[in-house]
Amino acid sequence: MTSFVTVSELVKENDLKVYGGKELLDDRKVTTSDISRPGIELTGYFDYYPSERIQLFGQTESAYSHSMTANNRYKVMLEICREDTPALLISRNIKPSAELLRAAKEHKVPVIGSELPTTRLSSMVTEFLDQKLAPRESIHGVLVDVYGIGILLTGHSGIGKSETALELVKRGHRLIADDRVDVYQQDEKTIVGEAPKILNHLLEIRGIGIIDMMNLFGAGAVRSESDIQLIINLEDWSPDKNYDRIGTMENKRAIFDVKVPQITVPVKVGRNISIIIEVAAMNFRAKNMGYDATKKFEENLGSLIKENTQNEEGNK
Repeated sequence: MTSFVTVSELVKENDLKVYGGKELLDDRKVTTSDISRPGIELTGYFDYYPSERIQLFGQTESAYSHSMTANNRYKVMLEICREDTPALLISRNIKPSAELLRAAKEHKVPVIGSELPTTRLSSMVTEFLDQKLAPRESIHGVLVDVYGIGILLTGHSGIGKSETALELVKRGHRLIADDRVDVYQQDEKTIVGEAPKILNHLLEIRGIGIIDMMNLFGAGAVRSESDIQLIINLEDWSPDKNYDRIGTMENKRAIFDVKVPQITVPVKVGRNISIIIEVAAMNFRAKNMGYDATKKFEENLGSLIKENTQNEEGNK
């Protein structure tokens, strides 16, 4: 888990402008994804001022501050700019006042901005900080994008996860991460997976070594991240184990607070695992669209039983 994001990262990755305090960007740290719009603070009320948040000035805040006298505006800006304030953020290309820049300089608070409307800017920055500050976990597995479905392949070392991923890429699908998958919870329903920086676009094949998937197959063969929508656990086939043959066994694996659907696929000589995974992805999508082949089979079975029962009663 990352405990902070520097204002420098925030500026670079969101294409923000710097109005003042450029030399402070690497030192100022953002520790929360919450953003504050200092409306009531502009009136002089600071009893519950969340100074540890980025302070966002939109059109309303800027217009109100410009209605104040220069002296009062400077005093209020001094109160807003505190030791733990990461940055002042201004939307809509609004030019910061001289008093704001002066107060920010005195308290060593960077002043940054964007041309985006206030609501869009707030959403963009919050989403970025949510992603960067979210708790993270590393999972042993391979993450692939199959027909737009993020599938996490799990199983013991040597079961063939990487080889399966290679076959899937050759069939037109995309690799996100091999061996280790860094995951974080984006919201109440979404888990996102990505590769550790050191393993980005790389795949290990025993007997060959490390291969660069982007170099060999092109940019269309990889993705930087993907939602994890389905987990497929690969395990050695055992004649003593009862595997799901109809599709009624609904298992889920909890990752943080999200329960992700999981199926088990037995690995055996002669089984084409990559094709099975493709079908699993298509079947998962069909279920999400409202079509469930298992329910269709149960309905057909029920109709057949009912028909046979009626025939038997008719022959008595």
